[in-house]
Amino acid sequence: MPTKNTIKIYIENGYYHIFNRGVDKREIFLDEQDCITFLHYLKLYLSSPEILQKEQKFLSPRFSYKIMNLNLNKDIHLISFALMPNHFHLQVKQFPKEGIEKLTRRVLTSYVQYFNKKYERIGTLFETTYKAVLLKNDEQHLYLSSYIHRNPMKLKNPKFDFIQFSSYPYYLGLKHADWVKPEEILTYFRSSRNTSGVDNLSYQSFVEGFKEDPREILGELILEDNF
Repeated sequence: MPTKNTIKIYIENGYYHIFNRGVDKREIFLDEQDCITFLHYLKLYLSSPEILQKEQKFLSPRFSYKIMNLNLNKDIHLISFALMPNHFHLQVKQFPKEGIEKLTRRVLTSYVQYFNKKYERIGTLFETTYKAVLLKNDEQHLYLSSYIHRNPMKLKNPKFDFIQFSSYPYYLGLKHADWVKPEEILTYFRSSRNTSGVDNLSYQSFVEGFKEDPREILGELILEDNF
């Protein structure tokens, strides 16, 4: 029987939770450079062509041409993300049906090649094919971003600060990037940061003060939460 959520239903303009973990639950991000590299691939495929053009001087002509022709800026919007020691979460909106397949194939293939070369290993890095679960309503869309951002906050004695390798700093206005799209979620809130300490209508309060059981709202989106 197929693993839950490996059979995917793709629709145009659909919102999805994409996630996967290392084979045998092994770590796939061993140091900060691993995280930087994974996010670098997301940036290359999801940044606007105009921004990539400005950065062409840092890329070889061949590589630059390849990236420009494989650009998915109009196919996928990255709403939120979090990297964890042995897995990752992506919340995306795809426009054409094949957007997610293109993004995951390109990013994950590139990362596996990088990881295997760096650590002198061969074989599979991820446990199975990635999971992609369709969000059913606006409530799931909203609460999923909070769930994703809380994941690195729950780590005990991490090797480094995984929060910095999530989209949470982008939601708080501490970082900015064309390839991360927090605006859609933030429109639900009066402000992004709880600067006064008593602003319960801020996104920061929504994430850090979350009290409910996320399974009641997200259901199958987090069935495999025991990563």
